[in-house]
Amino acid sequence: MIPDSTQKFIVEGLHPLNGQITVSGSKNAALPILCAALLSKQKTILHNVPDIADIRTLLEIFGYLNVKTTFKGGTVTVDPRGLKMNEIPAPLICRMRASVLLIGPLLSKFGRVNIPFPGGCVLGKRSVSAHTFAFKKMGVEVIDETQRLNLKVVNKRPADIIMPEISVTGTENAIMFASLNPGTTRLRLAAAEPHVQDLCRFLVKMGANISGIGTHFLEIEGVKQLRGTEYKITGDYLEAGTFAIAALVTNGQVKINGIKTGQLDSFWQKLDEAGAQYKLHDESVEILPSNQLRAVESLRTAVYPSFPTDLQAPFAVLLTQAEGQSKIFETLFEGRLQYLFELEKMGAKVQMLNPHQAVITGPAKLRGVPISSLDLRAGAAMVLAALCAEGVTEISNIRYIDRGYENFDRKLRKLGAKIRRV
Repeated sequence: MIPDSTQKFIVEGLHPLNGQITVSGSKNAALPILCAALLSKQKTILHNVPDIADIRTLLEIFGYLNVKTTFKGGTVTVDPRGLKMNEIPAPLICRMRASVLLIGPLLSKFGRVNIPFPGGCVLGKRSVSAHTFAFKKMGVEVIDETQRLNLKVVNKRPADIIMPEISVTGTENAIMFASLNPGTTRLRLAAAEPHVQDLCRFLVKMGANISGIGTHFLEIEGVKQLRGTEYKITGDYLEAGTFAIAALVTNGQVKINGIKTGQLDSFWQKLDEAGAQYKLHDESVEILPSNQLRAVESLRTAVYPSFPTDLQAPFAVLLTQAEGQSKIFETLFEGRLQYLFELEKMGAKVQMLNPHQAVITGPAKLRGVPISSLDLRAGAAMVLAALCAEGVTEISNIRYIDRGYENFDRKLRKLGAKIRRV
């Protein structure tokens, strides 16, 4: 499924969501795990892979690298035995940020890589300095990291690395490269998100030696080779959070299955603060009707296990329906609050303090107007706003949503939403 820039969602609001759904596999886990499958010379089978645009793009890139793949019913097979360092069309690489995850495996296999600078959502400047810093420590020469990513292995070695920032993809690239790097590499200030943990567990099943999984200090004992394996991708906790908010803003009752709810502790804490009603289980959550939501003192994003930046925009929609003033502090991406101008068009009461901070005053009566999806998570937030708005909302640029949410509109319709794709 390649994103179609001409498609829109038409949403009729004020219909409570009811029923149950199972979330798809995690986009942010599936992408690095697919790239890690290139580290083996044997076939790998992955289950619970979401059928979304970013996955399809990565599999198309694999085709240019002479890697055979199949994708059916949520299962992807990757056969990397014919892997070759071929030129990949720039538009494919530039279609998504996750293209950067090819660097670790390709450096390990070929000792060099030269690809266009990755693309994806426009969220302000997203440097690759954490990636190149780690690679340099492990004996890689960085020839270019501005227009292209051009790197070459000069003296491959293990290293003690203190990451310059807690970067998810930077950590993932370092882990993949270190797994086939003989000796012990220690990675401090490593990212610990659930999708990073899932990549580590997958690599361990391939034969890697990784300790400290789930912490900010990883130790990777490099091995000579990794084997193909069979693995199930973890459920998407970000999708679960999105549907939880969808249920709350429509005052519905929805059971969400297929996630490890402990991955969302900071999210549940904010729901508690907002007065939301829910029942939590190990691998599911039931969202209950919550008649009166309260403002939160501060919704501050930070690295895991703090509140995830990818749920900041959806949660802001909930805050438009909460009594009082809530402050949002986006610490990670400088362009991430632009969607608030779209919410203002719908009637939200927003005060922008600076590119990273805003105040939302609620409750506000939202109304359906033409709005646009500005990035993946903001796009989902626009759908949530439309679900609790009076009248009909037209949402354009939904190609962003298709990059990360599998059958988003279909799942919402199953719960009773009036949403269609045109």
